[in-house]
Amino acid sequence: MDFQYFLNYIPKIVQSSLSGEVSHEKMMPLERKKLLEKVNLKENPAREAAVTMLFYPKNNETYLALIVRNSYNGIHSAQIAFPGGKIETEDVDFSATALRETEEEIGVSRNKIEIVKAFTPVYIPPSNFMVYPFLGICSEEIDFVLDPKEVAALIELPLDLFRSNAIITVENLSTSYASFIEVPAFKIGEHIVWGATAMMLSELRDVLNNVLPDNY
Repeated sequence: MDFQYFLNYIPKIVQSSLSGEVSHEKMMPLERKKLLEKVNLKENPAREAAVTMLFYPKNNETYLALIVRNSYNGIHSAQIAFPGGKIETEDVDFSATALRETEEEIGVSRNKIEIVKAFTPVYIPPSNFMVYPFLGICSEEIDFVLDPKEVAALIELPLDLFRSNAIITVENLSTSYASFIEVPAFKIGEHIVWGATAMMLSELRDVLNNVLPDNY
């Protein structure tokens, strides 16, 4: 989709209702639902983080940025994610966290990103994080500069492909809470996107598909 054409729909996207759990559950394995039923955030408060769902132009077309996290000894090693991270004392709010982390991880100045909408937070049981996603827009082409300590690769997802049913799949995976289970996911080239990122993508996709025209 032409980027300038996409921008025309931002006001409608901003005003649109969020589908929250309805969208999240499309990308939630049954085992995760069972795990969430046992969570008590009053007894064990979640840590907090924020991410940017960043749209930007490339050759006049609209793209969404995802990252491949580096491999390390941790729960989210080598997973596909949005740029972002945990809140720090310097951050005035969650959107500031998302912008700061995006600048640190993929080199996009926070001054070049306009945060236009907050989406539904997603809780991640294995790491006990509540993640706050924000839709951001950069109106100019980006020369990404990846932080080698945090990011192994950048995935540039065309909006048209993101809206297509062709990338929706079910994979047999081993997760931190169960082995060899069926997991709903997005397949982007060689990458399988599942878990919390897939849940955020699902809500974003539903909102966009409710607002953007099928033919343009």
